[in-house]
Amino acid sequence: MKNFNTPQSLFQRARLLFLVALMVVVAGCSTIRFTYNHGDTLLYWWLNAYLDLDSDQSDWVKKDIDNLFQWHRTTQLRDYAGLLTKMQRQMGDGNVTQDELLSDYRDIKARTELLAFKALPQLADLAMSIKPDQIGQMEQKFAKNNDKFRREFMSGSVEDQHKARFKKAMDQLNLWFGGFNHDQEAQLRRASDARPLDNEIWLQERMLRQKKIVSLLRRVHDQKLNKEQTMSAVHDTLREFFDRMDAPDRKAFFDAYVDNTSKFILTAIKLTTPDQKAHAQKRMQGWINDFNALAQGK
Repeated sequence: MKNFNTPQSLFQRARLLFLVALMVVVAGCSTIRFTYNHGDTLLYWWLNAYLDLDSDQSDWVKKDIDNLFQWHRTTQLRDYAGLLTKMQRQMGDGNVTQDELLSDYRDIKARTELLAFKALPQLADLAMSIKPDQIGQMEQKFAKNNDKFRREFMSGSVEDQHKARFKKAMDQLNLWFGGFNHDQEAQLRRASDARPLDNEIWLQERMLRQKKIVSLLRRVHDQKLNKEQTMSAVHDTLREFFDRMDAPDRKAFFDAYVDNTSKFILTAIKLTTPDQKAHAQKRMQGWINDFNALAQGK
């Protein structure tokens, strides 16, 4: 029911699979069944864009992705349907609280971590197979993505940056609720602008993760780490990524961002009309049905 807009990185590719499955929650996708049924291909293409996998890597990486999807489909999707059902009930009650929204956020985070650590063996195999030229290509891709981030979120005045962030949020809220009138948008804009705005911090965090990923891959290659050692190194890197929001140098910013983002979402829910709430209920039911159908292999 929300999008906290935290940037992603390559070694969070397991999170991408989760987002393909729960895209209705974090990105407002209206074609979840179609997207998920093609998710293995989408995930492979995304990964290949960073690494330009060779023919040998391509074969077993596709199999690893397929196996991960099979596990995910059979063990996780009914749980996602349950999570959406809880959100639907919160919406129907009309008395959703900020604490409930923060609990939803923690639920999503926990499921993301579960998937990431489930993929540890596959991530380790991938890390052990990557060659120096592929690491170089990844660095170029990271740099290109960072330039795009600067153009989209760091150009222009502070007002321009607030507008860009608000537009992205409204695109998602409009999918949920079917559109807002002028007065509603004005209230939402004030709630959106109350969120801390420091895109330099987000960029620094992106670049920090990227640096750690490259360092990890070079260490695996140069020291010729075995499977067990590589899994341990990947585990520690993922753990560091997930715990980053509690790092002393960032905790105050991230806590304020999550707190004010949940207030922004709560504002959207509270000011919606019965028709807008009914629109969201109907959309959520469609997604719940999709998750249950996907879990049955449909």
